[in-house]
Order: sequence, then structure tokens, then C-alpha cells
Amino acid sequence: MTRSVTLSCVALLVLLAGQANGELPQGATAPGQNMPSTLTGELIGDRIARFFASPQARENALPSYAIEKETGPGKPLDGSVKTQPVYSLRDGKQTAIVRIAPGTSLYGTGEVAGPLERNGRKTIAWNTDAYGYQDDAVSLYKSHPWVLAVRADGSAFGVLADTTYRVEIDTAADAADEIRFTADGPAFPVIIIERDSPIEVVQAVTKLTGLPPLPALWTLGYHQCRYSYYPDTRAREIASNFRDRDIPADVIWYDIDYYESFRCFTFDPVLFPDPKKLNADLLAQGFHNVWMINPGIKSREEPSPNEPPAEERMKESAEIRRARETQRDVFRAIRDSGKVEDVYVKRADGKVYEGEVWPGWCFFPDYTQPRVREWWAPKYKPFMDVGVTGVWNDMNEPAIFNVASKTMPEDNIHLGDPNLLTPMGSPQGAAKAKGDHARYHNVFGLMMVKGSREGIQASNPDKRPFVLSRATHIGGQRYHAGWSGDNTANWYHVEASVPMTLNMNLSGLSFYGPDIGGFAADGDAQMFERWIGYGTMLPFCRSHTGKGNIDKEPWAFGPEVEETSRLAIQRRYRLMPYIYTLFRDASVNGTPVMQPLFFTDAKNPALRSEDDGFLLGGDLLVMPQLVPDRSRQSVMPSGNWRELAWDAAASPKNTTKGLDSQNNDLPRLYVRPGAIIPTAPVMEYTGEKPVDPITLIISLDEAGAARGEMYEDAGDGYAYREKGEFLRTQYVAQRAGETVKVNVSGVEGGMKRPARNVIVRVLLDNGREVTGMGKDGTEISVKLN
Repeated sequence: MTRSVTLSCVALLVLLAGQANGELPQGATAPGQNMPSTLTGELIGDRIARFFASPQARENALPSYAIEKETGPGKPLDGSVKTQPVYSLRDGKQTAIVRIAPGTSLYGTGEVAGPLERNGRKTIAWNTDAYGYQDDAVSLYKSHPWVLAVRADGSAFGVLADTTYRVEIDTAADAADEIRFTADGPAFPVIIIERDSPIEVVQAVTKLTGLPPLPALWTLGYHQCRYSYYPDTRAREIASNFRDRDIPADVIWYDIDYYESFRCFTFDPVLFPDPKKLNADLLAQGFHNVWMINPGIKSREEPSPNEPPAEERMKESAEIRRARETQRDVFRAIRDSGKVEDVYVKRADGKVYEGEVWPGWCFFPDYTQPRVREWWAPKYKPFMDVGVTGVWNDMNEPAIFNVASKTMPEDNIHLGDPNLLTPMGSPQGAAKAKGDHARYHNVFGLMMVKGSREGIQASNPDKRPFVLSRATHIGGQRYHAGWSGDNTANWYHVEASVPMTLNMNLSGLSFYGPDIGGFAADGDAQMFERWIGYGTMLPFCRSHTGKGNIDKEPWAFGPEVEETSRLAIQRRYRLMPYIYTLFRDASVNGTPVMQPLFFTDAKNPALRSEDDGFLLGGDLLVMPQLVPDRSRQSVMPSGNWRELAWDAAASPKNTTKGLDSQNNDLPRLYVRPGAIIPTAPVMEYTGEKPVDPITLIISLDEAGAARGEMYEDAGDGYAYREKGEFLRTQYVAQRAGETVKVNVSGVEGGMKRPARNVIVRVLLDNGREVTGMGKDGTEISVKLN
């Protein structure tokens, strides 16, 4: 049984008056505009409680799309969760309030504009096509009704409003001491996670909503994109430029102009006559590829908006016209099978819904249904068979043109999944699964990308799928990477990309980053230089821009910006062993790859609102150079963080702006005292050659000790999981007099250690360092004088 308690208004006021920390005691509820019913709670994990407005609300609760594995009824509350929600109705909407103590800082809420610290902000979790958004945007592309609360003493808790409906997250409500969730739809569960530190809360919510899969190594390299690279000769030109200019890169992207007249799963026979050869040729140069697939299925035979007049088409050769018709037949087979299988979203009157997007009028598969995802997934097989290595699901909020709401009517009908379990542990059934778009809007993209991932995996069972999705819901990290959508090339977005990426990491989705350089507008050389300088230190690293804008490749702004870009990207590739190790930790423990500086000392109020600096993992501090001539000073955490730079030229082309440490457009990097960071030689692309030598960057703590870890496997596939073919090495360093000894202290995995050299760099105070060399797996001694 679960425990539930109701308190009268008078009793509640007495209790609240006695709460020195501002949080409600175990079992308490409070009045809203209308008195709430009996609060019902249960433990669904270690110090994780799920609350319902009443026993009836619990029995009637809808299935969770956030929780990866519903387990049904939990255990009785035991006092381990200090905080509880207060339910009420406000203006006819379900509301849950969580009280916070003075000195509590709030974070998370997913993809949001504005500062890192969310106190005093309002967010509406409703997936929205938000082209060119700025600081005042309240809804962006993703919905994460989640708040991380860090108390003054450094302990923390997290609050998840477990609803798929539109929900307002208000931390600027009537009282400054509360978090208020107000949602459409029925009463929703509130999940509260209690932990001793904020990083533990993030790990817990990531495990609850689904650990991210370990990505393929190539996906962690540098990605180059624009709307659009066409024809295929332009893509080849881009690839050649990267290699000729000694700028590392792993991926080239293709936006919707590769389609035959915007029909998905097709290739334009003029622009991309042989995509299989293109993909194979570029893969031989070390370039993977990612191609866009949108949800809209062109519904009518009329020309797409981008098609030239019919008389222009008639000027094409007979061979091209036949090839074009072949591509259209491929598409028609997909569209018509959807009609036969009855997979498309319906209007409230039962007719198939049509909405306008890039191809013109379109049908939209009802991805909420498992059978529709099963219909969708195999469509990727012929697509992947031409050598496609990654997929980009865009426009899946879903975005609809020429309507004020920017999306489908909220009374459209979805049939859902009758087998999803409710919190009572039983399938919801077909009647309960059927719901309107208001209910399913926020998970439309999530369910699309779930089906896409399943199709890509089935097409290439020995490869790790890569899918990038614009829209998602909390828990999306179990299927895809994400990006910031259609940002703008201005100084606001240069600054905002840091807190936005941090808050996504604090909401469970680590594999995330902005469009470096800005999607909307041109920007200028210095703006791009600063952006790519720190953008290469973010979890997902991709430059992108929109149609009609100036070019934004690393060399597009002249030799000085090219130099900075090369150095910045080289930094990322040097750090690849460390970055890959961080992503492995995320996939096993839910640890965010990018972390705010207050993770170093959650009690320090000076770090709570630091928007510029951030941690890549727990051991590397990144302090970007952002807006020029800004007077505000960034805050550094306490301790002897030692600066890291690479001043040995990795390319003969690195000549224009001097050495790594002298380039003022690159962020400063600092290593935590007590850390060992594994690094690699610069490569043109990940996996170009064996990592030999590895370089261990060591920063000793006050006790003269340091430790670190390096994870390795094949970089793709599942031998690491199925056969134990990986190598996880624990390195330790200890100072003894004027010598530092470096050893392997622990090994896990069945992969044989490569015979390779190790360079040791011991960072000392005042910018000094000493180096040594030895063989991996043996003791290496480094003299300090």
C-alpha cells in the first residue's frame, strides 16, 4: 500500500510556518485555488517518489512516455524524499506546486532560451518550430517538464511533471519560493528525486528516463552541414577542402535539397545521380554522411513548391525524366502503402489529416502506434543500402506551415499504444490509448525517432545507429542526439549556446549542441571564430547555416579564422579518448558529458549562475572567449586548476595566429587538480590510425596524486557489449620526492592492450610542465627537475 495524507488549511498553515527550510514535510498538502484531494505517493526507486493528486488520479493515470520501464505500483513512502507536491486546480487546469527553500537554485527545463539558472523564468513545454528564436522564447523544439533544484547546502532534488500535455513550468510564480507546473489534460503524476548532490540527481533522472546508447566514435568528430550542399560535386569539394587544409572532420550532411522534389526517401537524379558512389567515395576519405528524413509524406501529385515549371522539366533528357519517374514511383509506393495500411493521422471527423510543409500538402504517419512504427522502420532499408550512415529527423514537432499554431490541430486523433503500462502496472488498452493531438503532440517526434532508430538498426545490425532529432520529449536520449534548432548568427546566441547546452545536459540529453555559426542570418568572422572556438568542446559539434546565407565552413572567413578553426577542431580530436570515455560513462551511469561549474562545489553561490565557463566531464574546465570587450568576469572554481594548451604545431598550416595558447579566440582549458586526461595525436578523422602514442595530461592534487580513465573499443558495433571486447584502463600518478610515477591501477575488458608508447605531461604551477615517455601498461617515471 502507499501512504496518503490530507491536511486542513489551518493545519497546513501551522506546518508551513514551522518549516525553516521552506519545504513541505512528509505527507503534507496545501490548498490551491481549490482544495486538493488526498495526496498519494509511492517509492519507485532509491529516494525516488511518484505522487498523484488522489488515489483516483493514480488509478486513472496515463502511461508515462518519460520513464523507460514502467514497473507498476511502488513501495510505501519511507521519509527518504524530503519534498512533496501540492496539487490544485487553477483556472480549470491541473497544477502542482513544489516548495523550495531560500537559497535554492533551479536548472533544467530542457531546451530553453536565457540563462543557466532558471529562477524567475517561465517555460512552456510544447514542441514548437521556433525559427530565429531569441531570449524571450518560452517554447522551443523539445519538451522537458523537469527542474533540478540545488539547495544552499549543496544537496539537490529533481522534479518531473510526468505529462505529455502542454505544461507551463513557472519559477516566477506568485511566490519566489515555489516551482509551479500547470498542465492541460488530466491530473498528472509528479516524480521527485532526492540526492546528496546535483550530479547524482541528473544521473538518477537519466537512468529513470533511459540511459543513452554508446554512440559510434565517428559521431563525436566534427560535422559540417548547411541547407544545402548540392549537387554531389559540391559535397566532394567540401570534403577535399577539409583534407587539403588539414582540418579534421568526420561527417558531411545533406539537407532536403537532395530529395526528388522534396519527396522523402528519394534522391534527385540530376543533383545526386549516384548517392551510393558518393557515399562510398567520401567514406574512403574518412567522411561519414547524414541525410535528412522528414515526417511529412507528400499527399498529392501536384508539383512541390520547389519544382520548376513543367516546360522546364520537359527540357531534361529522356534518361533523366525516366530516372525522376523511378524515384517518384519509389515514393508513391511508400505513400500508397500508408493509405492501404491506414497509418496516417486523422482529423477529429475521421478523415485523413493533411498539412502543408516543404513538399506542399502532406500526410503524417501516426508514430504513436507501434504498428505504424513497424510500417515506418523498413522504409529505411533501401535508403541505408546506398551507404547512408546517419539520419536527421527534422520538422517533427510536427511543424506545419501557414497556420498560426505552427502545428496540427489539437483535436486531431492518434491511436497510441494500447500495450503501454499505466502506473498501476496494467496495459492502458485501446480506448485509453486513443487521444487527441494535445495529448500526443510532445511525443510525436520522440515516437518518430524511435521508429527511425529501429529501422536503421535493422538495416545495419552490426553498426550503432546515429539519429539527430529536432523535436523530442524527456527521455529522448535513449534514441537520438539533439541540437538547438534554428538559432541565429548573433552575439546573443554565441553566449546562449553554453547555458542552453548545459540545461539540456542537466535534463538527461547529453549528446547535444548548437548550430555553430548560427542557422539564421550571416554573422561575421569574429562571431564564427569565437563560436567554433568553444563549440568544438561541446558534446555534439556541428557547423550549420541556412539557405541564402554566406558560407560558414572553417575556411570561409579567411586565413585567420581558418587558423583558429583548425586549432579548435584539432583540440577536439586530441581530446577524443577523453570525450569517448565521457560518453561511455554517460551510457553506463547517466553522467552528463557537459557539466556546470557549480558541480565542482554545489555550496558555492558564486558558481550557481556562471553562464560562460563549463566542464567537459569532471576534469576539464573550458572558459570560452565570448562577446568582445565584455566587462563581466567569469568565475573560476576554487583549487589549483592548471592551464592546458598544445603549442607544438600539428599542421604546417598553423602559422597565422601563433600557438594554441596565444590565440585569444580560443577558450582557455584547465585541468582539475588530481586528474589524468588521456589524449591522442591529431588525426584527419576518428579511427584514421591507431592511437599511438597516447598522451596522459596529469595535474597533481595537494597530496601529489592524480587518477584518470580511458575507455576503448572498436569504435562501432556491439562487440564491446556482446563479447566484452573493450579496454577500460585506470591510470594513477603519485609524486615521490622529485619524481612522479605513473602506473595502471586497474583494467577491465577483454580487448588486448595495444603495444604503444605513452607520453606523460605533468602540468606544474605557473604554466610549467615536465614530460616523460614509456610503454603503455608499464610504470613511467617523470623527473620534476
